[in-house]
Amino acid sequence: MITKTRKTKETNITISLNLYGTGKSNIDTGVGFLNHMLESFSKHSLIDLDIKCVGDTHIDDHHSVEDVAIVLGSLLAESIYPVKNMERFGSANVVMDEACVSCDLDLSNRPFIVYEVDVRGKVGQFDTELIEEFFRAFISNARISAHIIALRGKNKHHMIEAAFKSLGVSIRRATQKNNKIGIPSTKDIL
Repeated sequence: MITKTRKTKETNITISLNLYGTGKSNIDTGVGFLNHMLESFSKHSLIDLDIKCVGDTHIDDHHSVEDVAIVLGSLLAESIYPVKNMERFGSANVVMDEACVSCDLDLSNRPFIVYEVDVRGKVGQFDTELIEEFFRAFISNARISAHIIALRGKNKHHMIEAAFKSLGVSIRRATQKNNKIGIPSTKDIL
């Protein structure tokens, strides 16, 4: 388990992460919907997560959502770089009823995101526009390249949850140990 704390005027966050865990999580971000999404991510990535965030949710959820993503992405980067003896690439399509979301990623050490999950409005009290903010901050700080694309769907909850699950499964596959591959790059560094 590695741990990182980040404290600003807007949030106070401590996250512990075990890359090769069993998918156990203890998550309290102060944002119920985000808790649910991160629990799904943990379960399907098999990454153990312990997350505590106290944020200015009396204003809105934006700072908590984005700052949790920053810390979580930073911890993932610490866990995987330099990439060695890992598959490097991961891909998954996750279906939730009518929704299907694809995630393809590369542990490239070069952040880039293609995000095409068109959800607008709210899920309960949660502003769905914050999901893109989460993924952008997470991908940037994890220094991975990811394409997260909704192939179909109508139910916003299903589409968002399928996005988190597909990211989790893709990371699990990309970080899978492979001692034959060494450094998975023709450049000999990632």
